[in-house]
Amino acid sequence: MTLTLHVISSVGWLGAVAAFLAMAVAGLTSSSPQMVRGAYLAMDVMGWYVIVPFSIACLLSGLVQSLGTAWGLLRHYWVIAKLLITVVATLVLLVHMQPVGHLADAAARATLTGGELQGMRIQLIADAAAALLVLVTAAALSVFKPRGVTRYGRRRRREQIPLLPR
Repeated sequence: MTLTLHVISSVGWLGAVAAFLAMAVAGLTSSSPQMVRGAYLAMDVMGWYVIVPFSIACLLSGLVQSLGTAWGLLRHYWVIAKLLITVVATLVLLVHMQPVGHLADAAARATLTGGELQGMRIQLIADAAAALLVLVTAAALSVFKPRGVTRYGRRRRREQIPLLPR
């Protein structure tokens, strides 16, 4: 069950970020004030009610999954790398939600014109694209599981394999 939750939350997080990126592009490039307003308002809702919960579910289910399987939390470098990616991505996401909220507030108060808050709007696109790359990297680590056992993993493996008589 934990594996299923982890896969669903990981894939959901990736898909939600892809949708967020599409809305960020639409918010920057659309000439329709309604589209721009709707995009930024939807991005705030999607961020807090879809992306953030998926990221936290992914982190927690990944921790539980690693502790309950032979992969372990600290036995393989790919698991440690994926844990670090997930922790950092979740923390960056929480910080990133501040400008999303700022843009949503600006869109709710007035129509955003072409150049208004353009730097922040472009930054949302860059951040979402970078997040996609990071999440795809984490997914690739899960699929390919590159070799590399930590010292702790080697020690645990030796402890589990009984010594053969001479």
